[in-house]
Amino acid sequence: MAGFNDGRPLTELLGSLAGDISSLFRKEIQLAKAEASEKATEMAQSGVQIAIGAILALGALGVLLGAAVSGLAMWFVSMGFTPPGANALAALIVGVIVAIVAWLFISRGLSGFKARNLKLERTATSLQRNATAVKEKF
Repeated sequence: MAGFNDGRPLTELLGSLAGDISSLFRKEIQLAKAEASEKATEMAQSGVQIAIGAILALGALGVLLGAAVSGLAMWFVSMGFTPPGANALAALIVGVIVAIVAWLFISRGLSGFKARNLKLERTATSLQRNATAVKEKF
């Protein structure tokens, strides 16, 4: 960076450098706040997915265990099962299916809470770039 000081005194250059560094850190803090806000929004969306999965699981248990159990039980009875055995088998089948669907929604929502999703990648990259630029000025 030869010829950068344009004949300005050292005190003026140091004052300018201090002002640039101060401005740089203010901008980095603003970037960190914006990125943290984005990450918080992503976390909230993951929480909503978990809540939706839980609500659907509960609704599915009520609706499917009522209607599907009755339908399967009638089919099992027509195949020669006793009514109590048909009801038990139908309830087991429907319960397993509903549990799998609920698990899929909840696990998808939980994946949004992984530590890698909380990294402030743009801020870290920008800080590294700025640190390199400051080192080059010295």
